[in-house]
Amino acid sequence: MKSITYVFILALISVLTLSCSSDDDPTIVNEEEVITTLRLTLTPEQGGTDIVFQTQDLDGDGPNAPETTVSSPLSASTAYTGTIQLLNELESPAENITLEVQAEDEEHQLFYTLSGNGNVSITYTDQDSNGNPVGLNIVLNSGDASTNSLTVTLRHEPNKDAVGVSDGDITNAGGETDIQTTFNFTVEN
Repeated sequence: MKSITYVFILALISVLTLSCSSDDDPTIVNEEEVITTLRLTLTPEQGGTDIVFQTQDLDGDGPNAPETTVSSPLSASTAYTGTIQLLNELESPAENITLEVQAEDEEHQLFYTLSGNGNVSITYTDQDSNGNPVGLNIVLNSGDASTNSLTVTLRHEPNKDAVGVSDGDITNAGGETDIQTTFNFTVEN
């Protein structure tokens, strides 16, 4: 009789345990953003024509490679005000992911990695509520006539307190990459 009682109690505990578990997790899951288009618009601070760096991947993860363009060369020794626009053009109308990055600025940072020989530099001009850079707005100083490349990376949940991250160094940032693209560009006299 004791064996039947133990089996009954174990079965009852198992049923209660399973019925008490729930798949209704109240944690809000923030899904990774789908970004098909990254557009960096550079406006000369002294006036002139905007220069647009753009990557666009209208088939998402499809077979076609993204199209990456730079509208024209930069002028030497010129300061440009830069703004980023991030879009999901798989939606109709296109979803403006820039608004989401702005709303969740503590959880995002754009990194600008330059290489080349023209002394080009980038400075962040926007901050999240903790005073850390976001990178939706920048100033690019074009430096000398040269050939360069610029890699733009949007990181989700980077460690903004890590060494160098607030200066734009992606090395210790961690987090997950939402989009990354490289632009080749020239600076002309």
